[in-house]
Amino acid sequence: MAKTTKKPTNRKARQAAEAAAAKARAEQAQRDRRNQTIIGAVVVAVVIALIAVIGFNIWKANHPTQDAGELNDAWSQVEAASPKPANSTEKGGFVISKNGLNKPVKGVPTVAVYMDFMCPGCGAMERALGDTYSQLVDAGQINIEIHPMSFMDRYSTDEYSTRAANAAIEIAEKEPEHLLKFITLMYAEDFQPSESDYKPVSNAQIKQRAIDAGVSESVAASATDGKHVYGDWLKAISKYTPLRQELWNVEGQLKGQMSTPTITVNGKYWNRNSIPSDTDQRTAFLKAIGLDANAVGTEGKLPSVGTDKGPLYP
Repeated sequence: MAKTTKKPTNRKARQAAEAAAAKARAEQAQRDRRNQTIIGAVVVAVVIALIAVIGFNIWKANHPTQDAGELNDAWSQVEAASPKPANSTEKGGFVISKNGLNKPVKGVPTVAVYMDFMCPGCGAMERALGDTYSQLVDAGQINIEIHPMSFMDRYSTDEYSTRAANAAIEIAEKEPEHLLKFITLMYAEDFQPSESDYKPVSNAQIKQRAIDAGVSESVAASATDGKHVYGDWLKAISKYTPLRQELWNVEGQLKGQMSTPTITVNGKYWNRNSIPSDTDQRTAFLKAIGLDANAVGTEGKLPSVGTDKGPLYP
């Protein structure tokens, strides 16, 4: 027979049973509360951890960091490249002033322009500012530092970026007084090739641009003979330069990356992404260096940024 539990029959026994049941319920409730507290604490900890991870990722996206190892490796390749242009700056630029190559005018800003001859944005910028650059340089109002790059070779079938940049470097090395005009002619709207629909540009065509800029026949021929004297150096500098954090976009879709054209004033990044759409590039540039438009080309009228300030606008 199954064993049966006898129910308490007297009042004292009933009270004891009720007290035991109440105690059991209280203990269970306490355990439930403790478990809920533990679960709640775990959930809170997980949520806090997730918020921290999300917050870090957002912070990281807005504060991209430089990979020191990658940067150092790229710089090692620049140092190993041979031959190097004899007259380039350590970072791969060519400083042009009214005094000549690598003879900067004192007391005026140095405007550095990072470019690829295939880059459509570089072409648009040159067409907007090229004449102004030349006027400012001729009047001793700025020094301009040209950084030719060749990272857009992949958009051509014949290493156009390398060929054009190499020509610019040879001209800078031998007849620097014609470099700015050569750049202007290379970026002419009816000459610069398309990155999306590339049509081959011959060395002879580049040579003619050099001659039209005033470059001597012999230098033009040497600069466009297809030997790419500085090809290895260009490849190395074009890998290294985009890794320089001071050249990275500070906003926009390409934030945390370098894009061309990039312009610095006295080594400080000019954020063209913040220029209002109703302000033209020339007006914005002159505001950035602190020079009235009416003073362009006037010797003695110097930009207010001097030699140490960064861009004043936007």
